[in-house]
Amino acid sequence: MYEHEPLVLASGSPGTTSGIGVGEVTFIGTATTLIRYGGFTILTDPNFLHKGDRAYVGLGVRTKRLTEPAMGIGDLPSLDLVLLSHHHGDHFDATAARDLDKDLPIVTEPHSAEKLRSQGFRRPIPLETWQTQDIRKGRNRVSITSTPAKHAPQPLGSLLPSVMGSVLDFSVGDERHLRMYITGDTLLHDRLADIPRRYPDIDLCIIHLGGTKIAGILLTMDAVQGIKALKIIRPRTAIPVHYNDYTLFRSPLDDFKRLAANSDLRCDIRYLNHGDTYRFETPNRPSGPR
Repeated sequence: MYEHEPLVLASGSPGTTSGIGVGEVTFIGTATTLIRYGGFTILTDPNFLHKGDRAYVGLGVRTKRLTEPAMGIGDLPSLDLVLLSHHHGDHFDATAARDLDKDLPIVTEPHSAEKLRSQGFRRPIPLETWQTQDIRKGRNRVSITSTPAKHAPQPLGSLLPSVMGSVLDFSVGDERHLRMYITGDTLLHDRLADIPRRYPDIDLCIIHLGGTKIAGILLTMDAVQGIKALKIIRPRTAIPVHYNDYTLFRSPLDDFKRLAANSDLRCDIRYLNHGDTYRFETPNRPSGPR
């Protein structure tokens, strides 16, 4: 198990509650989002390849991008950290490896942390499943916990790099204000139910869909699995990502929309086009320590 001290970032106004109360998620494309809340700016799964470019996803397989990202690395605001579910080419591509600041903290799983170091990144933070990294700016804090994910059934799963989901708890002092869950690339799996048991009251879920298939084998949730997953996770709001961007994505978003419209989901689903931003307020409910 890796041991991590809290990561303390510079804060312009230590002790303030900058960014608490309102937040936003901007969808850049694939699983790449820009999260701004609680004084933190977080980039997820940086994928900035252009339409027609090919991403390497392992096992000798490349997949062609069908869309353009909503922005490039040069368009990003100043970042506090990157959150990386795993090191496949549609989640961390050659553009990210070349152009991202090598001193940015990158919270990820251990296999990806090793690859990042080999690419010259100096501050990868590897998390084992259920391990937590605290990141602080003044009194503001985001605690990132690695959660279980399953990228492929066996025996194929043993040939693919590991992947993680993430729970992000945003707090001021000891008071939690927002809980977010990012599924990462995963299938529906037995340990998924452990996440809401350990971390109930999930305010916002960013769910990776797409129904990725290699040799006919499903590697990420399709529309059917996505609906089942949201019924297990029970978030207040969900944002689907990771769909329609690559040739290996075989379950289009319209399939998910159709199933969601005819299901008994008890969450608000926000559909974002590339470049759209979902703005939200801190949930109006008691929200004490984790």
